[in-house]
Amino acid sequence: MTWISKTITALGGLLLAHACYSAQEHSSLQSFRATAATLASSTPAAASLPIDIAIETVVATFIIVLGLVTGTRPLRPIQWRVWAGKLEREGVEGFMGNDGEMNRDYVGNPFRSLETRPGFIDIRKQRKEFANWVKSGGRSEAK
Repeated sequence: MTWISKTITALGGLLLAHACYSAQEHSSLQSFRATAATLASSTPAAASLPIDIAIETVVATFIIVLGLVTGTRPLRPIQWRVWAGKLEREGVEGFMGNDGEMNRDYVGNPFRSLETRPGFIDIRKQRKEFANWVKSGGRSEAK
């Protein structure tokens, strides 16, 4: 995460902590008032959370989410050919994280196994070479 996203996330966390503290204080004050009202009369007073605390909670949550989203790395391509093209164009530098370290799931060239596999076998050529080897009495021709 960059320092900007960390700052945004910390600010959202601070706002969320303040909203939680305000909700707790409101709840304790309401319970104190309800206890006093119960002693004075038989009808308890019911109160909901004030709208400013609810709005502060929602805004703080959105700010935290914004900070977390801005600090994430870009998503990797889903298609194999797009990912391989990015690897060939950008090389290892394209798979560095925001902190400058290599991604753990970096495997290198995804087509390496296809590029290093043996080619097609020419059976007729091998049969002819074997027949020549048998005719020569089993001696190697490469001297």
